Amino acid sequence: MHDSKPIALGITGASGSAYALRLLECLIAAGRPVYLMISQAGQIVLNMESGLQLPSQPAEVARILAERFQAAPGQLQVFGRQQWMAPVASGSNPPEAMVICPCTTGALSAVACGASNDLMERAADVMLKERRKLILVVRETPLSDIHLENMLKLSRMGALIMPASPGFYQDPESLEDIVDFMVARILDQLGVEQRLMPRWGEPL
Repeated sequence: MHDSKPIALGITGASGSAYALRLLECLIAAGRPVYLMISQAGQIVLNMESGLQLPSQPAEVARILAERFQAAPGQLQVFGRQQWMAPVASGSNPPEAMVICPCTTGALSAVACGASNDLMERAADVMLKERRKLILVVRETPLSDIHLENMLKLSRMGALIMPASPGFYQDPESLEDIVDFMVARILDQLGVEQRLMPRWGEPL
């Protein structure tokens, strides 16, 4: 199960925690090892939007989420915001790809300028410098010139900007269907097989 390299997932305080939880569920179901980082605001929004109240200790977060999504032993590792000895902090041991989902415009700005104030920002910086795939699922509207300039800057560095903009051509019947549309697109970009929704041109 753990032959493939891990995928890093960062969860910030933008609205849209349902995307993050569903993405985490799908990655675990696909047998992918996951390195998870959650900002303080991300934990608050997770509680607000999903009722999921997570403790401050990374090991306890890992235990709760691994049990919730039936992860194999060691498949899910959760790192604290200042856990600088985590593998994601160094280009000598980068994950295969990293997704920040949802991504605040504050996190977008920090990554664009290389701030590396916490482990999630540093992990994103590592992905850029090592030319690994970095996906930013930005959730904000309207977008200011600052936001757009940061997106363009990061896109030119090689990051993939995927605003949380679900489509409706699949005739969604529930909120879960709308979430799955976006998560399916992220999984496609990660090269993780998914059957969450029919592709364009396929029968609904």
